[in-house]
Amino acid sequence: MTKKERYQYVIDWFQEHMPVAETELHYRNPYELLVAVILSAQCTDKRVNIVTPELFKQFPTPELLAKAEFEDIEPLIRSVTFANNKTRHLMGMAKMLVEDYNGEVPDTVEELVKLPGVGRKTANVITSVIFEQPNMAVDTHVFRVSARIGLTTNAKNVLQAEKQLVANIPEELIHKAHHWLILHGRYTCVARRPKCERCGLTSICKFYKSDMRHIVEQ
Repeated sequence: MTKKERYQYVIDWFQEHMPVAETELHYRNPYELLVAVILSAQCTDKRVNIVTPELFKQFPTPELLAKAEFEDIEPLIRSVTFANNKTRHLMGMAKMLVEDYNGEVPDTVEELVKLPGVGRKTANVITSVIFEQPNMAVDTHVFRVSARIGLTTNAKNVLQAEKQLVANIPEELIHKAHHWLILHGRYTCVARRPKCERCGLTSICKFYKSDMRHIVEQ
């Protein structure tokens, strides 16, 4: 099977079996998604969705968040990972949004990564989800799943994986493919003991056909 055929098979399967693929983070506007994605670093979406309702109730706009003190924010997000650092990131991000971007979330990766707490992955999430730009956010799920299936080859880091995926997925589907791979990795192709018995991609999956699968299952 050629790389092109493998990609086409995977895309066709996801389009049939996961026609709706969206972020599981709860948000109502770009500002709320930006906050939620910053909080989600090394934390589950489920946990983030628990803390953001009250956070957004008290700070519904970047202008209000920019005026908040550390003591106003940290107790609201204390249950997420690295709460202290993320509190400082939120404060800095909100101030920069207000001072440099008139309170609006930038629509380019280049501008977004200037914000405190925003790396390339977060910027790719925002631009793909909100603006449907052809950007691929590669987290641990995407990195693992794409390598196992065989969509990426010898990618040593997330940037290499991102470049391979973007080069081989049709531009109009990249923002959706990001969610396909994340959700597949979150619920089926999990890190330990992947649920191969319920996966529809085993016929073309390199991992399934390798000895690695049997090692994981032992």
